[in-house]
Amino acid sequence: MHSVRSAVMEIIRDPASCPELAGTVVTIGAYDGVHRGHQQVIAEVRAEAAARGLASAVVTFDRHPARVVRPESAPLLLTDLDQKLELLEATGVDLCLVLPFDEERAKERAEDFVESTLVGCLLARLVVVGEDFHFGFQREGNVGLLERMGSQHGIEVRGLGLVGLDGTRARDHLQVSSTAIRRALASGDLAAANTMLTRPYEVRGTVVHGDKNGRKLGFPTANVAIQPEILLPANGVFAGWFERQDGAVHPAAISLGTRPTFYDENGVLLLEAHLVDFDGDLYGETVRVRLVESLRGQQKFDGLEALVAQLRLDVANTRKALELNS
Repeated sequence: MHSVRSAVMEIIRDPASCPELAGTVVTIGAYDGVHRGHQQVIAEVRAEAAARGLASAVVTFDRHPARVVRPESAPLLLTDLDQKLELLEATGVDLCLVLPFDEERAKERAEDFVESTLVGCLLARLVVVGEDFHFGFQREGNVGLLERMGSQHGIEVRGLGLVGLDGTRARDHLQVSSTAIRRALASGDLAAANTMLTRPYEVRGTVVHGDKNGRKLGFPTANVAIQPEILLPANGVFAGWFERQDGAVHPAAISLGTRPTFYDENGVLLLEAHLVDFDGDLYGETVRVRLVESLRGQQKFDGLEALVAQLRLDVANTRKALELNS
């Protein structure tokens, strides 16, 4: 029987192949970003599971439900599925049920979800969700429905208020949420986003060939192609860390923008990372770029000399922000 926490999170991708369980304490949600609020919910799930001798579980989806239900207004994502699962595993939760979210799932009635997933698959004994949690076809399921059905199946339900940065219940405009993090990134407030995430914002992609303008100026960059469904912050220059696929981590001055000095209004949006004190071939590598501090906004310079002078300053400010020895 699976009743104690294992060292590695078990990932269940087929709801028809549920493991043998003594019972679970479970939370449910998109969990995009696995931010401070999510972490607090999972900490409560784990504590309750440990106290009851049950497994702790997260139910999430292989894509954001909005991308199926309302694709025209679906939010850009803070994490892809692989990163989300890594972050969930880091919380220490025992298992994660990843449900495929497609047209059929979108039409699933809330009652059927409770019967098949919470009762049938996970043998839930306690469900912990936000008090504004909705699920099922046309969002008809809520905490009240969970409580009514839970009383029939021996499931306790706990609805939690959303919290602020200090971990206590907060008013709407002070709540930590995926939406608030997206808003902060879009407005250029990286510091607020990172505080809500409890870590530097990270994007992942593949190093591709560029026009090599950086190399010609003495500041070679790795051009990182990011999947279009991932949110990128407002254009600017950042200090951060660049992790290669072999695990090596390098300090980097990171530029996100359209390179207006070279291309005016016709530039393509690019994420370029200049690795400090590094020169090597990175093409084709799958990498992770973590944005630690915003240094400045995107600028257009009157010539290459002014641009190079600013690039030198960007590298110096990157060293300072990352507390590197000069």
